[in-house]
Amino acid sequence: MTTIPKLPLGQGLEAAIDFLVEHFSFATKGFSVVMDGVLSVLERGLMALPPLVLIAIFTALAFWLTRKSRGVTLFTFLGLGLIWNLGLWSATVSTIALVLIATLTAILIGVPLGILAAMYRPVNRVVMPVLDVMQTMPAFVYLIPAIPFFGLGKVAAIFSTVVFAMPPAIRLTCLGIRQVPRELVECAEAFGSNRWQRLMKLELPLATPTIMAGVNQTVMLALSMVVIAAMIGAKGLGGEVWKAIQRLQMGAGFEAGVGIVIVAIILDRVLQKVGARTQKS
Repeated sequence: MTTIPKLPLGQGLEAAIDFLVEHFSFATKGFSVVMDGVLSVLERGLMALPPLVLIAIFTALAFWLTRKSRGVTLFTFLGLGLIWNLGLWSATVSTIALVLIATLTAILIGVPLGILAAMYRPVNRVVMPVLDVMQTMPAFVYLIPAIPFFGLGKVAAIFSTVVFAMPPAIRLTCLGIRQVPRELVECAEAFGSNRWQRLMKLELPLATPTIMAGVNQTVMLALSMVVIAAMIGAKGLGGEVWKAIQRLQMGAGFEAGVGIVIVAIILDRVLQKVGARTQKS
């Protein structure tokens, strides 16, 4: 009985990663230095403020961004106060810093790619199948290339989080621009607008609510990656959950999980209010 030879898919991937690590390590080292520096500055800046002062600042931001929503503002104050009371404040600040850096990086990469995918069909045909693979790939798989490129630590966690959380920003940016009514585009063309003017003054403003939905999803995916990224040194609230799993401390793991849920709800409600406001305007 003849057996079909196994395709060397895994060996090919390992060879490709080894080649990239060997010949492009300067790029990964530069990325590591920049990201580690930015993350350290942000964490130290947040930790320099007393917890009550930072809670007050976050509550004021929620109050302003949600247009004086009392429910979100009260939940922000009480939720962050509970986290502080549970002794998880430093871990929460570390998680917020990591999520902010990863989300901003994913948006800075994802939104321009979404614009290009909406404007140029060849780019769309290449990007969309890649997004399908990225969104169906198990989250743990993203840790595989992060370790050889960046080693264990927060930079590897940021890299894997960016890759995992970026697809909604690309897909919904492309969708929002493509959903702009054709009649409005033709009207802008009739008035002599060039491609850049149509994009900046018509398509992006109308697509802003959809883009904000993509930003919201990106933030939620980044937070969902927190616990998984703790396996490669992300620390923060995910690190507390991972530590509790290793030590079978169910109570400590539950408390850290509650902290993650509180941060996720605050960010989700604030971004929902911001998205609704952009849609009304």
